Amino acid sequence: MSDLNYSDKVMDHFMNPRNTGEIPDASGVGTVGNPICGDVMKMYLKIENGIIADAKFKTFGCGAAIATSSMVTEMIKGKSIEEALKVSNRSVAEALGGLPPVKMHCSVLAEEALRSALADYYKRQGKEPPFEMKSHEHDEHGH
Repeated sequence: MSDLNYSDKVMDHFMNPRNTGEIPDASGVGTVGNPICGDVMKMYLKIENGIIADAKFKTFGCGAAIATSSMVTEMIKGKSIEEALKVSNRSVAEALGGLPPVKMHCSVLAEEALRSALADYYKRQGKEPPFEMKSHEHDEHGH
């Protein structure tokens, strides 16, 4: 990771990721992957009365993928679903003090994992998710 200029926050979340693991009785689980670079994120949400009571993740990928997964879970815990839906890849990158341009796709993946888990939550409730799943092209990121 030395050839890229990572912020201290990115390094902290990579070296000491928060909220790793699984939630056995999760309300929603989302898995997304970037087949080109091999990053795979799995996010687990525990939702109670419309509030994200807990969020955990398992990520197989580079340091930036782990850091963005960690930061997203920190950003959404205790928040309403509506607030969590406002989390964007840019807000994740900003919360981490920025990401190198070639690693911005990791923050996109983190946003997609969150939305995938929320979509799963809605499906389990027998409802349509009140948002569109974004589809991103991943081949522009130099992997």
